[in-house]
Amino acid sequence: MREKWARLWRGGTSNVLVQLFRYAFVGGGAFVVDYGALWLLADVAHVHYLLSAALAFLMGLTVNYLLSTCWVFDKSRISNVWAEFAVFALIGVVGLGLNELIIYLCTGVWGMWVMLSKIISTGIVFFWNFFARKYILFRSGKE
Repeated sequence: MREKWARLWRGGTSNVLVQLFRYAFVGGGAFVVDYGALWLLADVAHVHYLLSAALAFLMGLTVNYLLSTCWVFDKSRISNVWAEFAVFALIGVVGLGLNELIIYLCTGVWGMWVMLSKIISTGIVFFWNFFARKYILFRSGKE
């Protein structure tokens, strides 16, 4: 049992469930960086909120990329790191668009509370980001 638990945290893996487990932690860490940077920039440093949001998003995206490439997914389909990051970011931007669309539909069209809409959106976008990155950008260990 101890060995199975250790595999969740250490070493490379092509197991989708282990990768999903790890990606949940990576996403949580990226969210903390994004949210914390937004707070620091906008509320503490008084940088314009839109610029703060963009910079914070990029910081969270960078943390997500670095942790995903060294801990979640280990084999990229793209050999150029900058091109790999660009595709990773593009998938994230599509996720951001999905987030906006889902929140709009849930709140603006169906009248849900915005925070409930955000929870629904977060769940859907989490799976979009994971599976798009896994199958578009990264190879499984069996290839």
